[in-house]
Amino acid sequence: MKTKKTKGSGAFEKFATNVSKAAGSTTAFIGAFLIVVAWAISGPIFDYSETWQLVINTGTTIITFLMVFLIQKAQNKDSLAIQLKLNELVASNEYSSNSLVDIESMTEDEMIIVQKYYHRLSELAKKDESIRNSHSIAEAHDLHERKDKNRTKLRTRNITKK
Repeated sequence: MKTKKTKGSGAFEKFATNVSKAAGSTTAFIGAFLIVVAWAISGPIFDYSETWQLVINTGTTIITFLMVFLIQKAQNKDSLAIQLKLNELVASNEYSSNSLVDIESMTEDEMIIVQKYYHRLSELAKKDESIRNSHSIAEAHDLHERKDKNRTKLRTRNITKK
């Protein structure tokens, strides 16, 4: 599948991914550790001055500030890729609920409703004697609708009897 990329976005994306991977490596940790050791050893040479302290504070602040954005960019891409893969799995399985495709774009209130369905699923599963039985969100919803229809019928009968 060919995709159209903008030059700036693609280059920054690659840069962010590569820097994120490098920052999480053993080599990066050892390098950072050695910088801190060199800074600490140089303390007596610079008489532990304010400038000596300012060097490490400024350096670490700048690096941290920039790394937050680079790592976030790389994680956003990874998160999107995971969401798309999960969407594909949900969409391709004939027994899964398609209402879960693109669930990440739902509001929190909508997700709470879906969570209630899953809670209902767990209740159905706990009632089964066998752990091999399977239930779906649609089944929990159908059961709720059947009960609701029965309640409506009972109310209608009670009203007509009066």
